[in-house]
Amino acid sequence: MNRLCNWMLVVFSILAMLSGCAQNDEMDESSTLKVGATPVPHAEILEQVKPLLAKQGITLEVVQFTDYVLPNQSLQDGELDANFFQHVLYMEKFNQEHGTKITAHSPIHFEPLGLYAGMLKTLDDVKEGATFAVPNDPTNEARALQLLQAQGLIKVKEEAGLDATPVDITENPKNIIIKEFDAAILPRMLGEVDYAIINGNFAMDAGLSITDALALESKDSLAAKTFANILAVRNGENREGIKKLAEAMQSPEVKKYIEDQYKGSVVPMF
Repeated sequence: MNRLCNWMLVVFSILAMLSGCAQNDEMDESSTLKVGATPVPHAEILEQVKPLLAKQGITLEVVQFTDYVLPNQSLQDGELDANFFQHVLYMEKFNQEHGTKITAHSPIHFEPLGLYAGMLKTLDDVKEGATFAVPNDPTNEARALQLLQAQGLIKVKEEAGLDATPVDITENPKNIIIKEFDAAILPRMLGEVDYAIINGNFAMDAGLSITDALALESKDSLAAKTFANILAVRNGENREGIKKLAEAMQSPEVKKYIEDQYKGSVVPMF
């Protein structure tokens, strides 16, 4: 009988140890969040979030990307817990085109597109056949065309909306030439085109200031609500850690950082 009791104690001890290890592993996994982001301003903002999460026992690991495709593929594949670089319309188009299941969790900020001088220095200099470099991804290109329309340079089919491409231009009195490039390389094209329309994060990464822009999307415009950059997660994600991440990203401390650091180039949406 004593021998049986001793064996039972050994078995229970082993089970308790295994259970404890499993719980510890689970705690370790849940206490670290891996979030993909483009460098500026997304990764910079996440750096401000790290100490806020650390106080709650959560380690935030920021994985930087320099394109708009890999962050979503990595999230879908489970290599990331979340990402922070895109707006809802881009995410929805990406889901449609790639069969991914990514969803918006929280809006964080808006980055106005800016029209910057290249070889020509003011919009008064726009000449016949002037070249304008624009992002080649669908929704940002449509925004760029809307910005050119707001400056009276072109007219675009109203029904094209956020699917507009250069084929939807109905009036082009100065026969301006639209050149499409990957958004990340647009700042480098300023020496080769007359003007470029650049996403706020890539403009800042290249050392351009919002005060350098010849024209901007208004922060009070519909675009600001439509194109707010979001914290994105896989469909069905509802872990407590993700909720705490979103709360930290929308905290007063982060809002103050965005306003002080970017001075209008990035606008908090909370």
